Amino acid sequence: MLRFAPSPTGDMHIGNLRVAIFNYIVAKQKQERFLVRIEDTDIERNIDGKDKEILEILKKFDIEYDELLYQSKNITFHQNFAYKLLQDKKAFACFCTKEELEKEREKAKKTKIAYRYSGKCEEITIEEASKKAEPFVVRIKKPQKRIEFNDILKGKMAFEPNEVDSFVILRADERPTYNFACSIDDMLHDVSLIIRGEDHLSNTPKQIHIRELLGYTKDIDYCHLPIILNEEGKKMSKRDKASSVKWLLEEGFLPQAIANYLILLGNKTPKEIFTMQEAIDWFDLKNLSKNSAKFDLDKLRFINRAHIKILDDKILAKLLGYDDENIGKLAKIYIEEASTLKELKPKIEKIFSKKEIPSEYEKEVEVLKKLIKDYSNIKKFDEFKKMLMQESGLKGKKFFKPLRLLLTGQEHGPEISLLYPILRKFINEVVR
Repeated sequence: MLRFAPSPTGDMHIGNLRVAIFNYIVAKQKQERFLVRIEDTDIERNIDGKDKEILEILKKFDIEYDELLYQSKNITFHQNFAYKLLQDKKAFACFCTKEELEKEREKAKKTKIAYRYSGKCEEITIEEASKKAEPFVVRIKKPQKRIEFNDILKGKMAFEPNEVDSFVILRADERPTYNFACSIDDMLHDVSLIIRGEDHLSNTPKQIHIRELLGYTKDIDYCHLPIILNEEGKKMSKRDKASSVKWLLEEGFLPQAIANYLILLGNKTPKEIFTMQEAIDWFDLKNLSKNSAKFDLDKLRFINRAHIKILDDKILAKLLGYDDENIGKLAKIYIEEASTLKELKPKIEKIFSKKEIPSEYEKEVEVLKKLIKDYSNIKKFDEFKKMLMQESGLKGKKFFKPLRLLLTGQEHGPEISLLYPILRKFINEVVR
């Protein structure tokens, strides 16, 4: 099984979406089940409704999952495994206060040594702990040997015991910490490959250590993806609007274009424009760059235009708020000057709205209004134009500017000859 494990603590980051896409693709390639696990055990940071938002985004991207799990549903398993480690003396009760630990951290900071737990409570037995009335956390005992694993992208990785340390696995209120809950759930659901961001690299030896102490012997493969950088070459954060999938969708980028770009980013692909279903045939984690790639919004715009061009006309019309496929055809004519749905929509709306005519063209517009309706049965634009010029006596700027304003509501835009074959079908709605 493969899994995507988001936390409902904010907008979905494009890095998380890329992880979801890659896990989905590889699950399809391997014909394994795909689990979505909402990691909701960090109660203080959870935001109401973000879990639903995550699932809605996955649906928009056609990422189908075989199973949905809220991590909090497994809390009894987490607690039981923590107490098993306590019972087996592979973990211990820690009564150190926040103040004591903070002092130790400050001391380490002053000496410029990485903070590690002192081991003060390591010898307290479970019997001694049960007699105390004070609350305690459960810490796992640090490993006795180096922890090694192979990463599909990074190769052989090794972590010394001190790098793993005696970390907390169960809080004083009996809620599991991230690494403990994560490692137990991966074990319970028989996860075979973990694809996630390289910011989780330091968590991997901790999770391996937990499962080893519990006697879990199955090897799990890992692939830690390089982080996505902003245009300044820094890690994309919440301050970067484009880091939010929700923002990109609201800006009018198509899900299929965003997916295309995220698969393309830092990757060797057989072609530049493709669908996620096509990528299933050739995607290979080993073709990904080991280095971080910059997120280029202009490149995403280019890819979005390409996907709008190949989108079914009726679907495009519906996305813009119309039912007629001809509106989709019309929108595609504007694609060179508008690269998103958000940019296309006002251009189409102006065509069907009451036109604001500058005073300098009011007279010409009045002359053309009736003529346009009378001769819109003429299919060829050149013939239509010739008849209007002949009947109105207008020519040059005095003809073309008012005509464009009447048909599009805008002074500039695509050639009227391209727009006319479609606009004539809606002439009573356009010219009024």
